[in-house]
Amino acid sequence: MNRRGEAFEIESGLPESEVRAAAEAAEAADAEPPLRWFEFCRKYVAGRWRTSAAKSREGMADGLAAVTLAMVKRGDGAPEDEFLRLAFRWGIVPANEGEDPPAELKAAYDWITTADRPLGDVSDAEVFEGVLYRVSYKLDGTPAAGDTYKRRRRALNAALEHAVATGKLPENPLQRTRRKRVGSNDVVDPRVLVNAVQARQLLTSVSYVGSWDRCRGRRLVAFYAVLYYAGLRPAEAVGLRLSDCHLPENGWGTLTLRETRPVSGKQWTDSGERHDRRGLKGREASTDRPVPIPPTLVAILRAHLNEFGTAKERRVFGNERGGVVGSSTYWRVWEEARKYALPPERVDSLLAGRPYDLRHACITRWLNAGVPIAEVARRVGNSPEVIHRRYHGCVDGHEELSNVRIELAMQEEGD
Repeated sequence: MNRRGEAFEIESGLPESEVRAAAEAAEAADAEPPLRWFEFCRKYVAGRWRTSAAKSREGMADGLAAVTLAMVKRGDGAPEDEFLRLAFRWGIVPANEGEDPPAELKAAYDWITTADRPLGDVSDAEVFEGVLYRVSYKLDGTPAAGDTYKRRRRALNAALEHAVATGKLPENPLQRTRRKRVGSNDVVDPRVLVNAVQARQLLTSVSYVGSWDRCRGRRLVAFYAVLYYAGLRPAEAVGLRLSDCHLPENGWGTLTLRETRPVSGKQWTDSGERHDRRGLKGREASTDRPVPIPPTLVAILRAHLNEFGTAKERRVFGNERGGVVGSSTYWRVWEEARKYALPPERVDSLLAGRPYDLRHACITRWLNAGVPIAEVARRVGNSPEVIHRRYHGCVDGHEELSNVRIELAMQEEGD
């Protein structure tokens, strides 16, 4: 034994403390370096890619890209946040692994892959505070919209849960934080809603967009009409086929929705096309959703098909070449139509600022007509809870009717 009472190892002749220290040093030398943030994200996204829809892939990449801005070390020469975000979104696509990044993203990509933090740093209180900030706010420092915040938080939570399940993290630090509500609470703003007269004026104005021979606006009148009269989402209208339409000469018809064509970048789809091909939102891929449509919309659709026929794959709506109607196309036409239909002082207002606002106007009209929330939800493909939460501030004129019903009930109780 030495003066500290330690025994010596016979083989090496060294005290036990030195033997242990040498063993620990050797073990540390043989240990793998800590897993870094970008490499973790790349492997995680690659593992989920095959089973995820294009929109889910894009949402996952966007959420993790926001978090990455807090998971890279800053210093002299650090690229701007926007380039770091774009470089991450490019680098996370499995098909781009091993490829050289675009020239404009090379500096940012090199920074992300060399100045990123170890995955374990996400458990550090100061680092995680930065992570939560990036999830909750946009690049300009303003609060992110409610949907954006929830999408980013879901993406981060799923990634951290995977890290815990695979032994990369001891716990998910997100589970220790209270969910904050930032930005929009997703309630529809009544200022975006058009009345019946304004809707007709807008649909008429659409027909005047573009030259008459190219029909750029005229071939989209019925497209906007199905949003306003049937409450379809734009992606559902894009995927509508002739076989989905029951259009009798008289009376109500039916649109049976089976497919949606959401817009994603080519890098997110398996086909390499900008439009993914999916089942209805929130439903099994094999299910459909029949939507009764009024005679007015039946007539509009019959006139559209009589003039333009069907596009490729027997779709009701198509561009000038018969291809899928792009979101940029129906956005540009709508922006031009608003300038024709609205007074100059209303063009910059929120009124019908987006094509999607026609769906909001349709849902609100049904609710104000007294259609039960459950039936409205069934027709538009939402849950009753979502309809109640998002549109409760848009229902007018029912207070007096409710008062009468309550008064009658009180009188009956008195009798």
